[in-house]
Amino acid sequence: MIPQSFKDVLSNGENNSLYQIIALLIFVILFLSLIIYVFSKPKKYYDEDANAPLDDDSIDNH
Repeated sequence: MIPQSFKDVLSNGENNSLYQIIALLIFVILFLSLIIYVFSKPKKYYDEDANAPLDDDSIDNH
């Protein structure tokens, strides 16, 4: 039998709730770790990137 859609595959299986919980936990852990990583850097780390659009030194206007 060929499933009609991805929804059919997810709705007709054993341990689906377990897979959904695991996927949600992985997403939350990755998201929180990214937030912690970004906010753990000092502000000076981002100063060069924050001012990059304002720097005209790299563009040659001839």
